[in-house]
Amino acid sequence: MTKHFAIIGAGIAGITCARTLVQAGHQVTVFEKSRGVGGRMSTRSTPFGSFDHGTQYFTVRDARFTQAIETAPGVCKPWSANAVRVLDAMGRVVEAALPHRESHWVAKPGMNALVKAWALPLEGQVQVSTKVLRIARDAMNKKQWQLHTEGEDQDGSKTNHVFAGFDGVLLAQPPLQAQELLRTSALAPALVKPLNAVQVAPCWTLMVAFPNAAQSITLGPQWNAARSNHHRVAWLARESSKPGRNQLERWTIQASAAWSQEHLEDAPERVQAKLLKAFSEITGIRATPAHADVHRWRYAKTLQPLGKTHLWDAKQGLGICGDWCIGHRAEDGFVSGLELSLAVAQSA
Repeated sequence: MTKHFAIIGAGIAGITCARTLVQAGHQVTVFEKSRGVGGRMSTRSTPFGSFDHGTQYFTVRDARFTQAIETAPGVCKPWSANAVRVLDAMGRVVEAALPHRESHWVAKPGMNALVKAWALPLEGQVQVSTKVLRIARDAMNKKQWQLHTEGEDQDGSKTNHVFAGFDGVLLAQPPLQAQELLRTSALAPALVKPLNAVQVAPCWTLMVAFPNAAQSITLGPQWNAARSNHHRVAWLARESSKPGRNQLERWTIQASAAWSQEHLEDAPERVQAKLLKAFSEITGIRATPAHADVHRWRYAKTLQPLGKTHLWDAKQGLGICGDWCIGHRAEDGFVSGLELSLAVAQSA
């Protein structure tokens, strides 16, 4: 029997869940508050080139993830990153290369390309720029659900709409957002309670470009990616070193979880100035970038996961998934979305 499911969130977990349910013969409608799919597997386009300002790369350990990647041939490429370095607080290399136990992969032309490819069969079933405000029982059928949403017209004005007729609602969101939505809707306290133990840290990300750097000369360090012990910075990557990108010199710098939490509500300009200073200290690049911007991820790295792949209340038709259920890697999001969809399909 075909059922209709609402899925809130179009990151890797939400899109994986949606495409699996469609493959099982069900109907889905995906709601995404941003303007496109991808979640933290995001790519920021600028006149100077793109930045993967969320997920920097992914690893592949689950055979099902391998099979899913193969459905998008040519999208994913290995990225050597010159064997990722480890730096001390002063930017000095303390470990020449992390052990190559598994490959680093990126999607091209940007990290969001993989989720975009998986979302293609869902054309017409994804509502972007649509924030779900409340979930309620359907006024016409108490066994079904309706979603109260806030959207955005082309002119930027806000519009409210009610989508109805869903047999189930699946939340592919960060834990605090899922909790807030369920509490606002006065729903499923049994699903809300386990989320109290989950901890997810924020992350400030800096993006810089140096278009005047000669393409034949490497600006700054000879490595392309590094984990840093600087108190402000946890990760640096030369974007132009990734497959399928243009060669203009540009870097993505991700702040440490502790520093990001401490400065979570700081003005973007202040965060940018502090991270630029740290970047120059670590890399020795003193030139002023032609482009600099920051992005704040309120929910980035999982510190304490849920400990199970998903939550599913078959009686009510409510479920939750996300990378934070079992970790913080992109593959964790895939596995969580897949496992939830399989549980839903089995009980449908």
